[in-house]
Amino acid sequence: MQTTNQSASLFGISLTAALAGFIFGFDMVVISGADKAIQELWQTSPWFHGFFIMSMALWGTVIGSIFGGAPTEKYGRKKILMLVGILFTISSVGSALANDPYLFSFFRLLGGIGIGISSVAAPTYISEISTAQSRGRLVAMYQFNIVFGILIAYLSNYFLEGIGGENDWRWMLGVMTIPSLIYSLMVLGIPESPRWLIAKKQDAEGAKKVMHALGMEDVDAVMASMASPSSDKNSSTAFLSSKHRRIILLAFMVAFFNQVSGINFILYYAPRILAAAGLAEQESLLNSIAIGGTNLVFTFVGLYLIDRLGRKTLLILGSLGYILSLCMVAYAFYAAASPGFLLFFLLLFIASHAVGQGAVIWVFISEIFPNHIRAKGQALGASVHWVFAALITLVAPVFIDDKEGIFKDNPWPIFAFFAAMMAWQLIWVLTKVPETKGISLEQLEKDLVQD
Repeated sequence: MQTTNQSASLFGISLTAALAGFIFGFDMVVISGADKAIQELWQTSPWFHGFFIMSMALWGTVIGSIFGGAPTEKYGRKKILMLVGILFTISSVGSALANDPYLFSFFRLLGGIGIGISSVAAPTYISEISTAQSRGRLVAMYQFNIVFGILIAYLSNYFLEGIGGENDWRWMLGVMTIPSLIYSLMVLGIPESPRWLIAKKQDAEGAKKVMHALGMEDVDAVMASMASPSSDKNSSTAFLSSKHRRIILLAFMVAFFNQVSGINFILYYAPRILAAAGLAEQESLLNSIAIGGTNLVFTFVGLYLIDRLGRKTLLILGSLGYILSLCMVAYAFYAAASPGFLLFFLLLFIASHAVGQGAVIWVFISEIFPNHIRAKGQALGASVHWVFAALITLVAPVFIDDKEGIFKDNPWPIFAFFAAMMAWQLIWVLTKVPETKGISLEQLEKDLVQD
């Protein structure tokens, strides 16, 4: 049994690693407040603005997530989390001081690389230090920190509006330096993952010491199960072998559906979407805070339920909420319903995401892969997530730009498309997704890896 001090230590260490998610969420949404100001400052076209300004950080996340798995496996989870903090700090300072769109894009790219790496290293690390009973809620703290960062970014944008005149956006982006530095210092105090110590360093004593400090039960049994290598563990083709086909497809699909829900489209362009519904700019910024607050509150609900109801049940509930809310948002635009009607169903969409995909994605991907390829599996899922996030953010201005957008007069077809994707997700969850709640990582390997 874990003592109170051991439980507190496990929670504190997990929370420190998960704080990378706070910066991830803050960085992801803070650009929404600077969106129009930067476009007007540098007079960028919709395509240029979509690629170099709005989606450049997301292309960085693609790079970070694709290439983050190998160094996370080679150098360890802790060292890579420290690198993430350094990249966040450089990016926030550079973005705030940039004097042309290309330099701005470079620093946004660096921050995105940090986010992409963190989406590999942080969930992997937390899943490996957790118990089967606590893994869901501890890994989901990464998602909680993402949505907390989103809320703080919306609040920051709202309160910094008008503080620096035409340089408001510099303050909005530069303030991220503070949490970046704090995170970088805090991660110095966390231990290395015991499962990485065994799998990559063959340091059984060091791993055992960390496990005891964290209060893991049946340490000897856990170590024995981790010491039973797969026959192809050291093969360069181990990850892509046919026995991993099922888990690779599961990781791909859960990440794909996460983005074709439209979540990043709404988070990145919330002020524009709300303004298109008839809300003034300041009102749209204020109502963006309501979106962030709803996200935070229902993420708490997801954290509470994920180890009680399970991952599959939350995905089903989230899918149903997605379908209803997106259909009604599409109807609200189509029928020119009141802004209040639209806002209500946007908030229902956010709540559905927070309880379903938002709570589940990082947990699910981090637990379905075997120990010796977990970081590579996390990299696969994260890179799919970020590729589709970047593509959607890139093309969004082409559809919703005030002057040249394809759907500038009425964006209802966009939300109808997202609703159709979520109907597909529901079918997939019901027919293909296994439940992973309360099962050890080693047992999941036996259950999911095909012989």
